[in-house]
Amino acid sequence: MSLGEAVRLALRQVAEPDRAEAMQAYTKSSMPFLGVRAAPRRAALNEVFDEHRLETAPQWRRAVLALWREAEYREERYAAVALTGHRFYRGFQTMDALPMYEEMIVTGAWWDLTDELATQRIGDLLAAHPESMRPLMLKWAVDTDLWKRRASILSQTRFKERTDAELLYACIEPSLPDTDFFARKAIGWALREYAKTDPDEVLRYVDARGVSGLSRREALRHIG
Repeated sequence: MSLGEAVRLALRQVAEPDRAEAMQAYTKSSMPFLGVRAAPRRAALNEVFDEHRLETAPQWRRAVLALWREAEYREERYAAVALTGHRFYRGFQTMDALPMYEEMIVTGAWWDLTDELATQRIGDLLAAHPESMRPLMLKWAVDTDLWKRRASILSQTRFKERTDAELLYACIEPSLPDTDFFARKAIGWALREYAKTDPDEVLRYVDARGVSGLSRREALRHIG
């Protein structure tokens, strides 16, 4: 049995079909759900991944993309995202993985699929390879694709005191006029996380740039 076959079987074994409709409605996904809750899904996938270890980075990338592209249910795409971050493959998190992540972000095109990739996978690459990733994030920030712009904005949300504020603002600026909910939410989220490190600076920026509405409320949520 291939890894993909094992994943699909494992997910079906822990599925609760009566939950599927509500899960799809919550995420507003066009892709149907099997009805697998998060905790059983993680346990089932970890067991499969432990039993089907991939030896090389190309094998890993092919397995991730096969799961992603062949998915018929949302949980199968969640499995692909989980496989990208599995502990066995930390050494494979190189720039060679970037085209895979870009494809997943663009074709996933929804928060439940793209945000983990943006905040963790893209973020980890930015931390490890700033000389290559910084100009790429600036390029993504002005892309016509909303989800690449969102990924660039969110790429430093886990950086805390290591946040490059100049890069953060440069990624935010092109999306400030955007009225799309997911663009505004990303701006607020990114600023809120940075505010945990430097609240005065975030307050200064929000006031100086006239950030308003949803983005402002999110950014200042934990600031008096």
